[in-house]
Amino acid sequence: MLPDLVPAAPGLRTAFLTHGYTVDGVRALLGRAAHDALTRGEPEAADRATRDGGELGVLVRLLLLGATEPAAAVRAALGDPGPLVGAGLLRVAGDGFMAALDVRPYADDAGSGAADDAWWVVSDLDTPAARQDRDHVTGVGGASLSLAAAAIRRPVDATLDLGTGCGVQALHASRHSRTVVGTDVAPRALALAAATLALSGVRAELREGPWLQPVAGRRFAHVVSNPPFVPGPARVDYVYRDSGADGDDALAALLGDLPGVLEAGGVAQLLGSWLHVRGEDWPDRVRSWLPPGCDAWILQREVVDPAMHVGTWQRDAGLDPAAPSARARAGEWLDWAEARAVEGVGFGHLLLRRTDAEPVVVVEDLVGELGGPLGPEADGWLDRVDWLRAHAGDDALLGATLALTASATLERYAVPGEEGWAEAGAAVARRDGPLWRHEVDEPAAAMLAGCRGELPLGELLALLSFAHDRPYDALVAATLPAVRELVRHGLLVPVAP
Repeated sequence: MLPDLVPAAPGLRTAFLTHGYTVDGVRALLGRAAHDALTRGEPEAADRATRDGGELGVLVRLLLLGATEPAAAVRAALGDPGPLVGAGLLRVAGDGFMAALDVRPYADDAGSGAADDAWWVVSDLDTPAARQDRDHVTGVGGASLSLAAAAIRRPVDATLDLGTGCGVQALHASRHSRTVVGTDVAPRALALAAATLALSGVRAELREGPWLQPVAGRRFAHVVSNPPFVPGPARVDYVYRDSGADGDDALAALLGDLPGVLEAGGVAQLLGSWLHVRGEDWPDRVRSWLPPGCDAWILQREVVDPAMHVGTWQRDAGLDPAAPSARARAGEWLDWAEARAVEGVGFGHLLLRRTDAEPVVVVEDLVGELGGPLGPEADGWLDRVDWLRAHAGDDALLGATLALTASATLERYAVPGEEGWAEAGAAVARRDGPLWRHEVDEPAAAMLAGCRGELPLGELLALLSFAHDRPYDALVAATLPAVRELVRHGLLVPVAP
């Protein structure tokens, strides 16, 4: 029987707000140390912090810590427990009650802090036993947060949350989209998403079905998706992660189909994984999936070997990788990878935009820390691609005036030499957003120093040609490709005339 918390949502929301069961309220009750410990999966400090917390303490122990609470305490915090048992939120445990679902406060930076902005996310319990259920619905995890932080927040008419799960991306989309549609193949996921939305006071349309089938014939300005992207054998062990297709075939098919639901200029943002196959260049592999008529930015964040890939997802499913059954399944998975010459599995972000212009496709690695949310960077990337397209000709670029971004840094480095340190090179880097870094020689460093928003690029290069005794045409030919990359990475910023 599927949980149905929608009828109980108004009363639960009132109880949560009355007792302060919000992001700020829980943090204030626990204190920083206990809250950080709970985030690490260490509940004891949080439990101790709730002992004098009244009804809020009861809610934290019941809904976040997995404790059994006395019937009287639950009644004081939530009212009559009977309907909540029937709705699937609570279950009887001796003389008290335990949570049968995970319900936790959630928020984003766009909220005002008012009660109307409070959110709660409903998912299945995050225990090893619960995670082994084929239809397990995950809560707010690393993938959800990564996609939410990467999403562009421009106001739009309609957003599609493809594979909504418990509804996290639909919550975020409600901040900037007039209408939101969430789809999922799993009825249980849609039931929990409906509870998330109802508790959070967010309106969205939920539709059941695979991939884009539930929205056939409709168009969206924005699509966000954390699809089942785990490459592996063609089977479904867990609905939230397995597509049923072989390897990364499902991602390839989805990318090809996305333009069919994007309006002109519409943007799709996904998380995804792709195989690194022996003898193939991974960027070429991913490029081959991209549909015509779309700008694309594919950003690989990490690559893991097959053994780590399998072990990571076994632990994510609550399995003990050393258990005989898990080892047998891991062996099958690794045999599959070996048979397909898989050397690694990449993970990252994919951005597509429908365009009538000549598409711009960029596939690149970004390692290390991001230095901030990816969403503003993705938004800026689209604007910078448009600017570069409008200045595709050399004369147009030479006539533009550019300035170094305020976060740019020139790094000089040296290596040990016969007489101490020997200068070895220099690089210009950003200190915010993706920490892009570009090697530069002395003329390039001088050119960048001159980019103060005062002179057109052509005039600046003419001065450098004279100062460094280099032919102007040769300097232009060597500089313009690098300038385009520096603009695309946000190190050089166009200055309006």
